[in-house]
Amino acid sequence: MKKIAVIGAGTMGNGIAHVFAQNEYQVNLIDVSSERLEGALATIGKNLDRQIKKEIIDEGQKAEILNRIATHTSMDGAVQDRDLVVEAATENVDLKLKIFEDLDQLAGTETILATNTSSISITKIAAVTKRPDKVIGMHFMNPVPVMKLVEVIRGYNTSDEVTNIVMSLSKDLGKIPVEVNDYPGFIANRILMPMINEAIYSLYESVAGVQEIDTVMKLGMAHPMGPLQLADFIGLDVCLSILNVLYDGFGNPKYAPCPLLVNMVTAGKLGVKSGEGFYDYSEGIKAAVVSQSFLSEKPALV
Repeated sequence: MKKIAVIGAGTMGNGIAHVFAQNEYQVNLIDVSSERLEGALATIGKNLDRQIKKEIIDEGQKAEILNRIATHTSMDGAVQDRDLVVEAATENVDLKLKIFEDLDQLAGTETILATNTSSISITKIAAVTKRPDKVIGMHFMNPVPVMKLVEVIRGYNTSDEVTNIVMSLSKDLGKIPVEVNDYPGFIANRILMPMINEAIYSLYESVAGVQEIDTVMKLGMAHPMGPLQLADFIGLDVCLSILNVLYDGFGNPKYAPCPLLVNMVTAGKLGVKSGEGFYDYSEGIKAAVVSQSFLSEKPALV
């Protein structure tokens, strides 16, 4: 399996394309926006430059890696001969279902279809295809070139053969795959998102401030990044989307997103990508900025 297609040229998509190309796979990177494709190649180039500085690769290898990536603005003609297609589009269930419906028509009958979704049901995605046994989750972690984990998620009908192929392929990329079953949030986000949500509730209820909450978790729990800063890094809209998947999937109120998170997303305060979330990232500055007027007036619980 050396012919790969990656759908989506955003942060995750360009990282996935980078890792495959670095490991000598031929990659078709697909996005409807030519500007995003150009930006993706520029980002991959910058990340390769960092690897050169760290003496992981050299200039000649950089050129070879970039030459293994071809860009396309349509799936038509770009997925037919691929052994594996990895979808890394926006975390939107309707969009993903449409992509997989189209992929099922355009990709070869033996092509494995994988999704990088962080929470949406693999079984639901597979159900819109005529090959549910060949649909699987490959949830890479951000930043993809650095993080070792890949959650390999089996849908209800995913075959043992396809699971074994994807586990082996992940190891070939230098990753550490972990096989999990298809339930809302899988493992990573089923555990991570309630923690982030609880941190937001602690801020909302004025138990402590942004920096105080993050400092406690960094110094007290040895987390490399506090939960509020991590939420900004992930994207507050993505956090809200995943929490809604958990809440809808389990029907348990413990997964209900904090009203402060809902308000911030509605206001367009999405974290790093919008320049402001729990912190202000304008002009490279990082400072806590959450408006006190949006915090609950009820007293902190002790």
